[in-house]
Amino acid sequence: MPGGSDSALKVVRGPTSRRAAGPVASAAATEEISLYEIRRKIYPRVVHGWFARWRWGLVISTQLLYYGVPWVNWNGRQAVLFDLGARKFYIGGLVLWPQDVIYLSILLILAAFALFLFTTVAGRLWCGYACPQTVYTDIFSWIERKIEGPPQARKRLDASSLSLEKFVLKAVKHIAWFIVALWTGYTFVGYFSPIRELGINMMTWRLGPWESFWIVFYGCATYGNAGFLREQVCKYMCPYARFQSVMFDKDTLVITYDEARGEPRGSRRRGAVGREQGLGDCVACNICVQVCPTGIDIRKGLQYECIGCAACIDGCNQVMDKMGYARGLIRYSTQNALTRGYDRPTMWRRVLRPRTLAYSTVLVALTIVTVVSIAVRNPLKVDIIRDRGALAREAAPGVIENVYRIQLMNTDETPRRFEIRADGFPGLTVEGIEQPVALGAAQSRMLAVRLRAPIDDAARPSDARDLKSRLHNIEFTVRSVDEPQVVRHETSTFIVPR
Repeated sequence: MPGGSDSALKVVRGPTSRRAAGPVASAAATEEISLYEIRRKIYPRVVHGWFARWRWGLVISTQLLYYGVPWVNWNGRQAVLFDLGARKFYIGGLVLWPQDVIYLSILLILAAFALFLFTTVAGRLWCGYACPQTVYTDIFSWIERKIEGPPQARKRLDASSLSLEKFVLKAVKHIAWFIVALWTGYTFVGYFSPIRELGINMMTWRLGPWESFWIVFYGCATYGNAGFLREQVCKYMCPYARFQSVMFDKDTLVITYDEARGEPRGSRRRGAVGREQGLGDCVACNICVQVCPTGIDIRKGLQYECIGCAACIDGCNQVMDKMGYARGLIRYSTQNALTRGYDRPTMWRRVLRPRTLAYSTVLVALTIVTVVSIAVRNPLKVDIIRDRGALAREAAPGVIENVYRIQLMNTDETPRRFEIRADGFPGLTVEGIEQPVALGAAQSRMLAVRLRAPIDDAARPSDARDLKSRLHNIEFTVRSVDEPQVVRHETSTFIVPR
């Protein structure tokens, strides 16, 4: 199947009898049937309106946040840094360690419930306004318009033969795209490696292999998805488009065409009353199709390709204003509101139904629990492991010694000093370390601690039987000297050899 990515099947239709051979067979019809949809390049028109302003406002705000956050400092370090090498995640004054993976799980659950809630209430809000694919497609399209001109000019340029002007315009566009994509990849890696050091290493050609790979990979992904694939990602690659209908019902706000008001459609003079001519309010201008970034016709009903950007609403409202008709021929509404004729208050009351209230309750409850958990969490973490190379020994006549390895973690950015004590066995003392133990901000330290206890049957005849048993439960207490409320209690065992 040469000459492109679209496979085709050739079917020969003609006489089936043997007598039809020769000249008759040569006249048989050949029909070429495409097995895959042939991509038609979309040149969406620029639209202005309330939803377009919202969309561009979110584009600007999300990109200011994405590109700006890595450059913000906090306590002499990058405010948001996911330091995989040191196994620490810094988010403002919060420091998360591998032991805090529960918070990552909760964050993913919160994101899922938020997506479910927004989709149940108003469809694909995420796709239309905040999805990176949508955002970067808008940015790349804006660059394309500034360099190559409006849609009709781009069509003519693409259809024309190669010339110096076309080569220069295309080259400038792709260079601009590549700069934005490369800066996007650089910023992405800047969340995992200090962005200032990353910049210095880039300029001095001292980047590490994984940093180089991810800058190039993320940059090329942005360049390809936003510059070339565009709506193909939303229509064929994104799984959300496929399962979104599971979260829809007939009371979900979606972008709809009011067929009862718009049909039958037809052109007419400006200011003409369509009903007097037997026509609906739709003037068949196709502006809703021309502004759609995925190239669909919203008048055919709800389609999975619709990303909910509401460009068709703004475009249709502009036409309605020019014609002197009421806005809202294409609008956010629900299937029940259209079929049953609900007024706006009734429609909104049905939007706030038990399903959305349940999602909202779970989302708010999880958020409160997470915030409270982070606010009251103990900044001290303690792990105690027995030294398996020296479980127990007699350090001196009548003195038994056990060795432990204690890992102390000061998880926040306040330096602290800690005292370690052990209880649960008569005469137990902590040896081998200098107390108090100092830990810096967000610092972890491994200590080798020896616990010693006398075994003197004559001195404690009533305890002699108990002291000669093999295992004894003990408790370690690690307490901050300056903040006594910061304390951990961990259990272990003390072994007395037979």
